[in-house]
Amino acid sequence: MKNPLPTHNLSVYVANQPGALARIAQTFSRRGFNIESLVVSPGKTEDFSRMTITVKGAEDSLAQVIQQCSKLVDVIACREHTDEEVVSRELALVKLAVMAEQRAEVLQIADHFHAKTVDLAEGAMVLEATGSSPKLDAMVGLLRKFTIVELVRTGKVIVARGERET
Repeated sequence: MKNPLPTHNLSVYVANQPGALARIAQTFSRRGFNIESLVVSPGKTEDFSRMTITVKGAEDSLAQVIQQCSKLVDVIACREHTDEEVVSRELALVKLAVMAEQRAEVLQIADHFHAKTVDLAEGAMVLEATGSSPKLDAMVGLLRKFTIVELVRTGKVIVARGERET
C-alpha cells in the first residue's frame, strides 16, 4: 500500500487583484498538490487578503511551490506552518433530518463537541461546531447514524502562536 501524501498548511498574503487566486491555485496544481481546503479572508488592510491553504503533496516539491508562489506578482508572502505552533480552527454546519425522539441523542453529541443548535424545525436541525479538523471529523462520524441532509465545512484557518505573525 502507498504511503499517503503528507498534509501541509500554508498562509499566503496577497494583494487584492483579479486572478490572484487562480494563479496561486495553478502553481500548486502544476506541481501535483491537491488543495484540500482554501480560505480567503481580508488582510490587515482592505488592499490585501490572507489565504490559508491546506494541501496534500510530496514534501520535496513543497519548497519549490512556495518559492514559485512567492515570485507571483500579487503575492506578498507565502509560508508553511505545518510543523509550527499554530492555532488552527475550522467551522462546520451540519443539517440533520431528525424526528423529535432522536433530538435528545443528537443534542447530547452536540453538547459533547460544544456545538450549538442554530436552526430547529419539526423534522430537521442545524448544528454549528468549531474546532480542530479531527474534532469535527469525530463529531460528523457520530452524527452519520442520523440522516445528514447537508454538511458544510470552512476548511482550516490558522494563526501563529505568540507574538510572531503568520
